[in-house]
Amino acid sequence: MADPTCLFCRIIAREIPATLVYEDDLVVAFRDIAPQVPVHVLIVPREHLVGLDGLEEAHRTLVGHIALVAQRLARELGVAETGYRLVANCGPNAGQTVFHLHFHLLGGAPMAGKMV
Repeated sequence: MADPTCLFCRIIAREIPATLVYEDDLVVAFRDIAPQVPVHVLIVPREHLVGLDGLEEAHRTLVGHIALVAQRLARELGVAETGYRLVANCGPNAGQTVFHLHFHLLGGAPMAGKMV
């Protein structure tokens, strides 16, 4: 179910423009509008889930699918061989600013060894 106030639900519904790089029945992937590295793509489930804490056992396949989409996009976008990160922030203290589950695919430049 979509949330009409959610930025990502509105992108999925094509109400807000985004540069899509992938989509299927379960997810949409698009370029971040404020990229932190050369390749910064958001992978978003079509289903509105607030974040990682909203996942249930029934979402096991969805999360696995997201990981495989990230792997595919990393190859297609040329960062698989040099390395990439797949990050999901959960909650405001972790830096989540859009409360729709999403994963950041990051690559294309060296990143600091520490996550924080």
